[in-house]
Amino acid sequence: MSRVTHLQPEFVKFMPESFASGKIYVSRRYSTASHLCCCGCGLRVVTPFKPANWSLSESNGAVSLHPSIGNWSFPCKSHYWIEGNRVRWAGAMSPAAIAEVRARDRRDAERLVRESWLAAMRRRVRAASIRAAEFITAWWR
Repeated sequence: MSRVTHLQPEFVKFMPESFASGKIYVSRRYSTASHLCCCGCGLRVVTPFKPANWSLSESNGAVSLHPSIGNWSFPCKSHYWIEGNRVRWAGAMSPAAIAEVRARDRRDAERLVRESWLAAMRRRVRAASIRAAEFITAWWR
């Protein structure tokens, strides 16, 4: 197989049993997209849509994924962006650069978990404060 330069989106409920080269399968229901690696090695790439992973945008029938796809655990170690159904290739990265990207991704995921935990705690404290104020107001009447 040869390098893919363009991906045609196919919107599905479930991922198909077999994948076709040049297609990106998008499941809105399960918030994920999958495609065969664009280098042509034939391995499946899975991109879940989560704040610490990828996001999908659509415009006029074209899809884009952000951030880039770094298949560093694959033998091919391919790295590319999907923008408007087009594959934009990135240069090779050194093992040290890959390690730094992975470390940054872990830090970003940990920060998101901390921030979401703090936001939830703030909402609970605010709600408890409102309930306490309502109780005190009713008690003083």
